[in-house]
Amino acid sequence: MEYTVLGRSGLKVSRVGLGTWQFSEAWGVLDYGRAKDIVLKAVELGVNFFDTAIAYGLGLSESFLGRALREGGVRRDEVVVCTKIPGEFLNPVDVPIAVDKSLKLLGLNYVDVLLAHWPPCWHHYPTCSYARAMERLVRLGRVKHLGLSDFPVELVEAFRECLSREDIVVLQVRYNLVERWAEAELLPYAEKHGLSVMAWSPLARGALTGKYGLNDLAKLQDVRAKDPLFHPKNYMEVMKVAEALKEVGSRYGKTAAQVAINWLIMSSPAVIPIPGAKTPAQVEWNAGSTGWRMSYDDWRFLDDVSRGVAIKYSIWYWESRPCSKQG
Repeated sequence: MEYTVLGRSGLKVSRVGLGTWQFSEAWGVLDYGRAKDIVLKAVELGVNFFDTAIAYGLGLSESFLGRALREGGVRRDEVVVCTKIPGEFLNPVDVPIAVDKSLKLLGLNYVDVLLAHWPPCWHHYPTCSYARAMERLVRLGRVKHLGLSDFPVELVEAFRECLSREDIVVLQVRYNLVERWAEAELLPYAEKHGLSVMAWSPLARGALTGKYGLNDLAKLQDVRAKDPLFHPKNYMEVMKVAEALKEVGSRYGKTAAQVAINWLIMSSPAVIPIPGAKTPAQVEWNAGSTGWRMSYDDWRFLDDVSRGVAIKYSIWYWESRPCSKQG
């Protein structure tokens, strides 16, 4: 396993982390024994960076992750744990309540990295009110470092301006070979300011693995059933990239998924992919994304293929609503 430093935190983290959204109803890993096997396989392979959130199963993910680490005998200083507060809780009253609950579920005295999961767009809490509430928890020792997930650059700047002594160390963004909007502003911003970028959905929720054909889409029962990426018209475009990934992988003895994650790692030293896994085998495959590099020509080939794909997120709405007649 390769390692890097998380922003300016000084924390040494694995080049590929483990996302744990799958420990929830959204993805269906609801058996603790299976979750434990996934977490401990990650530890065995040198993965020490774990991402969870309050919103993942309303605490189930945090509970499974913390319990697995304890029962696996993993020392606290061997892992870096990141959790996230949903936008609805981003106010001075709810921030400490939420973090205390997260720490209880995780079985930890502190969390290494605390992120705001998304902006409080429905409640309009002032940015400085929750930024300072989060910073206060750093001073009190309940949190070591701060970050933001799914925030635009303008709100990142506003949040940082509100902090008096601390600064953020990481941005978490949706980033993969067919969803590359982060490259426009967020990735350059992170590189300029010495921030790490946690790339969530680095495999486009599995679409880039190449394991699903068009006939398989109707069988999906988890969160992907209504994901625009898996709409047949979008998916036909995604399959072009998946086939290109397989082609490149054949030259290195790697899977399409391993090539997709490796492409992100090569794209920027700031990027730390955090793929999820529903089995220990998938953890092993994800870990195999590190320790090698494809050629520049292969990187460019994938870059060109992916730039020819345009995902239409409105496709479900457009096709499911009849147009009213005017006049």
